[in-house]
Amino acid sequence: MTNAELKAYKKILAAKEAELVGALRNREGIEIEKSPDALDEVQRAAERELAIRTLDRESSLLRNVRAALLRIEDESYGVCLHCEEDISVKRLNAVPWAPYCISCQEQYDAHKIEGDEVFDDMLVGAA
Repeated sequence: MTNAELKAYKKILAAKEAELVGALRNREGIEIEKSPDALDEVQRAAERELAIRTLDRESSLLRNVRAALLRIEDESYGVCLHCEEDISVKRLNAVPWAPYCISCQEQYDAHKIEGDEVFDDMLVGAA
């Protein structure tokens, strides 16, 4: 991968990181408010649950973005963390924070990769 391509991915990832950091500061949807109406209580609980899930998803994505930025710094960006083959440019253009090639991602999603702690360790370091 060329330096120009790495700089472009780094710029994209930095912008995504800034966007996610800003979004994670908005926690208005998770405050608990009491209401005399039971239906309002149920609706607010559902909205709170949705807000919590959104925050969880965004913080997970932020960890992935930060891990990708770390991989750029240590010059391992664009290489699958499992099979160590190059991740296709098409995949990186679609998902710049992708840690795995398509094949390994499918295995990871299906829970077929066992004992692969590299990704989890990188995420902990990025947090």
